[in-house]
Amino acid sequence: MTLTDTAYQELEERIVTLKLRPGEHLSEGQLAEALAIGRTPVREALQRLAREGLIVVIPRRGIAVSEIDIKKQLELLKVRRELERLMVRLAAERASDTERKQFEDIAKGMRSAAKRKDDVAFMRLDRELNRLISETCRNEYAQRAMALTHGLSRRFWYVHYKQVLDLPRCAQLHAKLADAIEAERYREAAKASDQLIDYIEEFTRASLEASVY
Repeated sequence: MTLTDTAYQELEERIVTLKLRPGEHLSEGQLAEALAIGRTPVREALQRLAREGLIVVIPRRGIAVSEIDIKKQLELLKVRRELERLMVRLAAERASDTERKQFEDIAKGMRSAAKRKDDVAFMRLDRELNRLISETCRNEYAQRAMALTHGLSRRFWYVHYKQVLDLPRCAQLHAKLADAIEAERYREAAKASDQLIDYIEEFTRASLEASVY
């Protein structure tokens, strides 16, 4: 892992978990000092975060953490729906036996998290499922496009999940998707992906209503 990768992962996590708040102005020098990493890797990491929409460059004012916009999140989901449907179909077709076992383990873990309502376990498994789908679809163009949505999606989830998320239902939908990929049922995987995005869209709209009231 390069220093740029290290800086990116640390800054992305701080933004997603709101340690760096929406609208907060950032100093390249202060971030480099806080991370104990040189300014060049930090600058490159910030450029990547800007491409992913987590950082915005403000003319004559520097850089800041992007604001959270629920309506834009709904637009993002339209893109995710099409990309994820393609990627899970490809993953169901192309995953190796070893990778299928990993999907099976994730499905079991998700069902366990659903029973225990364990949000930390769910979040870790969700990230692992996303990584595994991206890896096993074997399509670099889809991988690049989907990578642009992950940080924004995780941050939105982190902000709103305690208000409106039905964790057991969401975890079961993830498990169903992992099961279909593991079993090489690509049509069922695509259907399970749509059902999951349907729920995420429902969650997003509920977050909008909660923020209004």
